[in-house]
Amino acid sequence: MRACLIALLLAVPAAASNSTAPAPDFRLPTLGGKQLSLGDLKGQVVMINFWATWCGPCRQEMPLLEGIYKKYKPMGFTMVGVNVEPDSKAAEQWLAKQGPVSFPIAFDTDSKVSKLYKVTGMPNSVIIDRKGNVRLLHRGYKPGDENTYLDQIRMLVKE
Repeated sequence: MRACLIALLLAVPAAASNSTAPAPDFRLPTLGGKQLSLGDLKGQVVMINFWATWCGPCRQEMPLLEGIYKKYKPMGFTMVGVNVEPDSKAAEQWLAKQGPVSFPIAFDTDSKVSKLYKVTGMPNSVIIDRKGNVRLLHRGYKPGDENTYLDQIRMLVKE
C-alpha cells in the first residue's frame, strides 16, 4: 500500500514549480489599445496570469488576483492578465460585466506568448522576480492556491 501511494504521488505532476530561467519577453495589445511589453516591467515583481472566459477556475480566481494586485502594487508588484482567446471581444464583454480589474489585461489572440510560456491549460500563472527571472510556474487553480502566490510575492518584493 505504501509503495502504491509513493508511486501515485510521483506520477502526479506538480501544480507549482520553482525556476530561475529568464522570462521570455513579449509585447501584446492591451484592453484600452496600448501595447504591453514585459521588458518595460523589469525592476518589478510581475505575475502573469493566463486566463480565458470559458474557464471556471479563471473566473473564480480573478477577484482574488485583483485583491493581491491592489495590496502589493505599492511594493513594486504588478499583475498582467493575459487572455488567450482568439477573439478578445469575449474577454472585454466578460470584464465589463464582471467589473473591470485595475491591472493590465493583454490579449494573446494567436497564442504566441502562451507557447513561449508552455501554457497547457487554464489558468496558468508565472511569477517573475525584479531581475526578469521566472521564479514560480503554477498550473491550474483551486481555492487556497492564492497562498502559494502570496508566499512567493511577499518573498520577492523584499528582495
